[in-house]
Amino acid sequence: MSNERYNPRSAEVKWQAAWEAADAFRAGDDKSKPKYYVLEMFPYPSGRIHMGHVRNYAMGDVVARYKRARGYNVLHPMGWDAFGMPAENAAMERKVHPADWTYKNIDAMRTQLKSMGLSLDWSREIATCHPEYYRHEQKLFLDFLKAGLVYRKESWVNWDPVDNTVLANEQVIDGRGWRSGAVVERRKLSQWFLKITAFADELKEGLETLDRWPPKVRLMQENWIGKSEGANLSFKFKGGAPADSVEVYTTRPDTLFGAAFVAIAADHPVAAALAKADPVLTKFIEECRKGGTSQEEIERAEKLGFDTGLEVQHPFLPEETLPVYVANFVLMEYGTGAIFGCPAHDQRDLDFARKYGLEVTPVVLPPGADPATFDVETEAYTGDGTIYHSDFLNGLGVVEAKSAAIARIEELQAGKGTTTYRLRDWGVSRQRYWGAPIPVIHCATCDIVPVPADQLPVTLPDDVTFDVPGNPLDRHPTWKHVTCPQCGGEARRETDTFDTFIDSSWYFARFCSPRSDAPFDRDAVDYWLPVDQYIGGIEHAILHLLYSRFFVRALQVTGHLGIAEPFAGLFTQGMVNHETYKSADGEWLTPAEVGKSESGALVRLATGEAVTSGRVEKMSKSKKNVVDPDDIIDRYGADTARWFMLSDSPPERDLEWTEGGIEGAWRFTQRLWRMVTEAMGRLGPVGDSAYGPEDAPLRRATHKTIVGVTADIEAFHFNKAVARLYEFANAAQDAALGKTGASPAATREALETIVQLVAPMMPHLAEELWSLLGAKTLLTATPWPVADPALSADDEITIAVQVQGKLRGTLLVPAATDRETLEKLALDLDPVQKAIDGRPVRKVIVVPGRIVNLVV
Repeated sequence: MSNERYNPRSAEVKWQAAWEAADAFRAGDDKSKPKYYVLEMFPYPSGRIHMGHVRNYAMGDVVARYKRARGYNVLHPMGWDAFGMPAENAAMERKVHPADWTYKNIDAMRTQLKSMGLSLDWSREIATCHPEYYRHEQKLFLDFLKAGLVYRKESWVNWDPVDNTVLANEQVIDGRGWRSGAVVERRKLSQWFLKITAFADELKEGLETLDRWPPKVRLMQENWIGKSEGANLSFKFKGGAPADSVEVYTTRPDTLFGAAFVAIAADHPVAAALAKADPVLTKFIEECRKGGTSQEEIERAEKLGFDTGLEVQHPFLPEETLPVYVANFVLMEYGTGAIFGCPAHDQRDLDFARKYGLEVTPVVLPPGADPATFDVETEAYTGDGTIYHSDFLNGLGVVEAKSAAIARIEELQAGKGTTTYRLRDWGVSRQRYWGAPIPVIHCATCDIVPVPADQLPVTLPDDVTFDVPGNPLDRHPTWKHVTCPQCGGEARRETDTFDTFIDSSWYFARFCSPRSDAPFDRDAVDYWLPVDQYIGGIEHAILHLLYSRFFVRALQVTGHLGIAEPFAGLFTQGMVNHETYKSADGEWLTPAEVGKSESGALVRLATGEAVTSGRVEKMSKSKKNVVDPDDIIDRYGADTARWFMLSDSPPERDLEWTEGGIEGAWRFTQRLWRMVTEAMGRLGPVGDSAYGPEDAPLRRATHKTIVGVTADIEAFHFNKAVARLYEFANAAQDAALGKTGASPAATREALETIVQLVAPMMPHLAEELWSLLGAKTLLTATPWPVADPALSADDEITIAVQVQGKLRGTLLVPAATDRETLEKLALDLDPVQKAIDGRPVRKVIVVPGRIVNLVV
């Protein structure tokens, strides 16, 4: 057997079948066990998994298998985020129905995921496009509507003229639709909104409880919510205006004495009134509407304005006036649709002021700057400082000046202090077919009427066509025509469908009881939620996670859930990157198309022509720098792919896929195989514990490795766990080859241990080796190894020696070294003597096992 190579093809199929036959990964009903719910963000069924999926799911699987071995009742489900525009695009391109395309892709991806050996409870599989899923989503929406958390209003939206649908701000890239590439327009449409702003304070405060979330994610959410203290103030027009005043919200009332202009949005009522008699302004407004609505786009775009000729009075200086512009960087959706510009302390305002020749007056003096010479030319000063050039605010700090300015505004009855949020309500209407229908009916007599609960789900019609752009539901000859449930008159269905973010905002709860006739069984969600460990990409740090957090709160209000947060722990993994390649004529090439010539130069395998390598970038279809997981699994096996994904770099950082890296992982796979198979004749029987004195070094290495790998997995330091196992493999292999004099019992213990410890990473190989070692039960059902404290304790430890809290040296000492000896050894160190410099030691602080600090 020792000359045989490990064959992953046969072993992986064999053990996947064994796990399935044993129903090894079904979440149990034994609620006496501690529960652990591990979940990876579910995939969109594009038809193929990619290396990002492999990395994401390998990480989750390590956690799930480890926790199961530690005695937890583990829930590790899988589903499909199956609605969305790509299926509709595919229907148009391939002349297939979106449902057929989606379900075919689900079947293909399910097969691929199963080939990875993931410990998933497939009995809980869900697809968001299935009516059995979205009928509950429709019911939840109606519950939200009844609770006052849903409303409909006219709103300016990003409109993709090719896909003919509304786009979220985040789906507009450089002014173009993220999928079509078309220049986005702004349109005013009646839209459905979820009242996420009702929970703005809760969502912000709740971030403080999420101590197992990455700090950067919490900060991103906090910034997105954007709570700010400021003032609403009124600027009065000086004659000839279509209104008495214009309302402005500002977070910087302290800079009012630096105001140079007031700008209103193109859609502001004042602008609309003026445009009726001014065709030039009308044209300018039309141009503004071609821009996007995201903050990023506004910041990038050239700042343009139209001088209305109107003026407003300064709130603090009524005798002074400010010109009023219509500006393309002011939106009605933010604040009041009007701002005052302080060019010296806002870069956007400064760019605008320089373009139109407006005054720039600094009113915040940086620390240490000379008020006589400080000036702002091309870069606004946005830091802290002292207020000057500002009458009664002079000499105050920024915070104090804000309070003083608000107090004066209220005293003058020109406005009042206000708290606002950057967060806006969630527009959930999408003008497309492949989404969950919004369950309301429009009646000329009764207005908006909820679809009765006993008529849910409102399903999508099958007989639709995609031969022309736009929403097939809107032009369907019969589907939208219904009878009003209240008055019995003619009515029509809502033809918009839900934003797919709704589908993913509650799926984690549905997994708890996916076959329940209610959205979720209350006992099940009370037991399983919150998710203990959620894993996914940083690209979902804001919207998906924020919407899910909102949904939990809305479900609390409507009596469905009792938890405060959906995800107790969050881990965001890095991207998988690969070198890019181009042919001589500039064509992108896949790694599979590129090889090396005899001289080592990169060549195109099919033609032998020279190939140039480019930057290492995230794997993407557009640049073809993708590696097909099926090819890797076919050549090396799933375990090797998993091992490489876990070993190469810290999991939160990007990983570079290299041929050398996967080859190295393959060599280790074979090394483990040989280690066990070649030792079979030198092992004691299963359960042998006839250890001798000569076994101490190997047994210490064994039990220290148990402690280290356990800690590494708990901390998501998978690459450190792998490195530790590489190191332990050296000691285990020497014993397996009979080089150390270790007993058959200690050698067996070492080999059984390394097999158990690699099992979460390489489960098929581990099961195969576990069986060869004589086990009668699946390793999947075997408890995690427990370290003997007497063997795992460090014999020697490193102690930091400080003087006055500053590190001056270290001591390598036996772990049992007493306090007096530590003090003496610390004082004997030359760097310590130099730091003390003859001064008497007043106090010695000893932190056992860590630090000696001398106070002089």
